[in-house]
Amino acid sequence: MQLDWQPAAEAAVFTIGGGWLAARATAALASRALPLPLAVTACGVLAAWAFHVVFGATAFLLSLCLAWGLFVLAIVDWMDFRLPDLLTLPLVACGLVAAAILPAEHVWDHAAAAAIAYTALWIIAWSYRRLRGQEGLGMGDAKLAAAAGAWLGLGPLPSVLLLASVAGILWIAIATIFRGRAELSERIPFGLPLTAAVWIVWLYGPLTFTNPG
Repeated sequence: MQLDWQPAAEAAVFTIGGGWLAARATAALASRALPLPLAVTACGVLAAWAFHVVFGATAFLLSLCLAWGLFVLAIVDWMDFRLPDLLTLPLVACGLVAAAILPAEHVWDHAAAAAIAYTALWIIAWSYRRLRGQEGLGMGDAKLAAAAGAWLGLGPLPSVLLLASVAGILWIAIATIFRGRAELSERIPFGLPLTAAVWIVWLYGPLTFTNPG
């Protein structure tokens, strides 16, 4: 559904401003900078996507905040295999603020979801480290999961983790097919599928499974 209040000029300002911030953030936090035209284009695509899905000025602006934060995290993780606290922790806080602003949301549900998501991934990371003697998931992934809980709440959280896990498995499977079994021991930037899953569930809601019978 389109927003009737958003003129093209304001959309352009938001897109260029978001792209500039994304480019500056990756330059500051990653090993190399993100070209400004690429950042503006990507932010424009995300803004247009949200523009045609969400309804209401507040929800749209919050969607931009989430989209561009997730985008920068995905790029930094792809470049450097890390999810900086400078981005993940403010994203958690913004999610709780969004829950307090949006109608029909309960901030305590979102706070509980953030705590549960962080704890779940922390336990997985700790268990993997104890069993394999090496790092599997980083704490940045756990904090990004907490951000997912803060923005989405408890109900949609399993959908996010399922989508991200399936995407991660497919990533490894495809890499193994094209590059060989050595890829099984390589790290993947799990922040990429996790950020994508958060964005999809934010826009379209959690997965639903219906019984055809």
